[in-house]
Amino acid sequence: MSVCCQAHDNAYAKRLNGLTEEACETLNAMNIKKAIPNFFTILNLVSGNIGIIEAFQGSLFYAALYLWLGAFFDFIDGFSARLLKISSPLGKQLDSLADLVTFGLLPSVIMYRLIQEETTSLYLPFIAMLITVFSALRLAQFNIGKGQKKVFIGLPTTANAILISTISFSILLDRYAFFTDFIAHPYTLSSLTVLFSFLLVAKIKLMAFKFTTYAWYPNRLKYIFLLCAIVLVATFHVEGIMFAILLYIILSLFFHKSLYAQTKLKNNKKA
Repeated sequence: MSVCCQAHDNAYAKRLNGLTEEACETLNAMNIKKAIPNFFTILNLVSGNIGIIEAFQGSLFYAALYLWLGAFFDFIDGFSARLLKISSPLGKQLDSLADLVTFGLLPSVIMYRLIQEETTSLYLPFIAMLITVFSALRLAQFNIGKGQKKVFIGLPTTANAILISTISFSILLDRYAFFTDFIAHPYTLSSLTVLFSFLLVAKIKLMAFKFTTYAWYPNRLKYIFLLCAIVLVATFHVEGIMFAILLYIILSLFFHKSLYAQTKLKNNKKA
């Protein structure tokens, strides 16, 4: 009887060990999956740090390139999280902190250097600090806010950072002399800094490119924008990206004004 019990206990122990090993493997696989988006977030953060070093050393071209690289990793981070259906409080906080460095501090340093190279004033370049401050406010609002799945409230920090990087590219490449002379003026750069900082926290609704359907009518302005953006980039190259972001803001304002008018008209008919 004791031999049977012992055999039964051994079999049970082996089965339990097998289940334990299987559970450990499953947990390890889950932990690896959870780490994938965070890995790309860290690459975004590293890109931002290298870009800041490049900017302080005067290599604004490479600083802007690292900003774009950070934007690529930021996209892959979000894409992989949605693909793997993974979300965590750690990932959310890490993503915001990485974005603050790459899309808040780095464009601020780029703008600081651009203004510094065009003025003899010791104080004017410090206006670029507004970009970091208002980027932090924008990210904080996004984290605690609701209703930013279909639209963005204020200009996204990524779009703002890419816009500033294209200004840097435009000045450095100097393809259009008249435009470069205008955009590189310290007062133009300072005014743009104030304007972009305001747009980051402004209570304006901008299009979010999250498609629930690919039908034409509900997404008509998104498709029009994408087509126009391709034409602008193909025609004006780097400068086309700047024009495309400005078009994005204008079309978004038009879209939500039109949507508000349609909603008001429907409500009046019901009343």
